[in-house]
Amino acid sequence: MASTMTQAVSELSVPVPWGEVKGKAWGPDHGRPVLCLHGWADNCGSFNTLIPLLPKEYRYVAVDLAGHGLSSHRPPGVFYSFLAYVADIRRVVEGLRWTKFSIIGHSMGGNIAGMFSALYPEMVDAIVLLDCLGFLTTDLKEIPKVVRQGMDEMLEYEKKTEENKRVYTYAKAAERLSAANPTLSEQSVHILLERGLVQIEGGFVFSRDMRLNFKNIVRISVEQSLEMQSRIQASVLVVLADKGFAAAFQESKQQKIASTLLQGYRDRNHTVVKVPGDHHIHLNSPEVVAPLVSDFLQNKVLSQQLQA
Repeated sequence: MASTMTQAVSELSVPVPWGEVKGKAWGPDHGRPVLCLHGWADNCGSFNTLIPLLPKEYRYVAVDLAGHGLSSHRPPGVFYSFLAYVADIRRVVEGLRWTKFSIIGHSMGGNIAGMFSALYPEMVDAIVLLDCLGFLTTDLKEIPKVVRQGMDEMLEYEKKTEENKRVYTYAKAAERLSAANPTLSEQSVHILLERGLVQIEGGFVFSRDMRLNFKNIVRISVEQSLEMQSRIQASVLVVLADKGFAAAFQESKQQKIASTLLQGYRDRNHTVVKVPGDHHIHLNSPEVVAPLVSDFLQNKVLSQQLQA
């Protein structure tokens, strides 16, 4: 009986031109494919607690995005941007031989999901956005400043002769991750550190690429976001946490952008739900999110399949 209760999890690796994208897979090989994309500076462990609560007949693949977890870092001189991640997803699904699939994306992963689904609408049948809007939207007047900042950070970094990664004890690394993400539960911290640390002589270093800390230089305006949003053909479920990212919006500009995008989803009969919790609700309290995601996948994906 115990074997049916715990789903088998396997590691996977997809070759990319600069190395490999690593990840984990749950569920039957030929199950309905669902790609899971984690948030900024996290890794695919972000879905460890949620996926076991979701319908068992799907094939869930959660990847470590480039520069995160156990995946290869981008080559020297190359920027990290959402568009580059969209191209990575195209490479990954080709490696998996998927032509049509669903996406569950948290935070940055959801913003990559939105952009991918706008550019390749025929490939995506359902999208779950966990505490994000599907697009990283920047006020038009702010874009030049942000782009310049990201470029300057990268150019400054490249002048350093070598990358000095700080070495931590495990306890200090856990403390640092907790300080950076105060809403993470203790269990969640340990889950993310499984792929977030590499053991070296003298202790541990964080596995992620330090260049992830620089400002993303590929920015899109509200108008571009709305145009992209209009091209999504998939059903969309937006799950917002009441103490999540939107609660941090101090500026009325950011609030306005958020409500414009959310209204765009509602106008197209997509579902927007608010749940009690924080930004990592899917990892800290998966039982809050799982019923919503399960119903959505069953109603939007399986029922369409049966009709087809």
